[in-house]
Amino acid sequence: MHNVIDVSIPVAQVVDKNPEVLEVLVELGFKPLANPIMRNTVGRKVSLKQGAKMNGIKLDKIKQTLELNGYEVIGVD
Repeated sequence: MHNVIDVSIPVAQVVDKNPEVLEVLVELGFKPLANPIMRNTVGRKVSLKQGAKMNGIKLDKIKQTLELNGYEVIGVD
């Protein structure tokens, strides 16, 4: 299924698979992702789950927002 997002894989992989999700993530507070250089360096190593912790964003909020945008979210627990 195309609209599945695994929060335990690197953010860059999530964005590569679902480029349209980038805007949603930036709005959620992942501001560094707006910068392609950050996306290709830090984003290749840091998962959404780790990034959420680093940016003080609740994983529940990410999951809820992605689900409202039509994604199935896996890898939360």
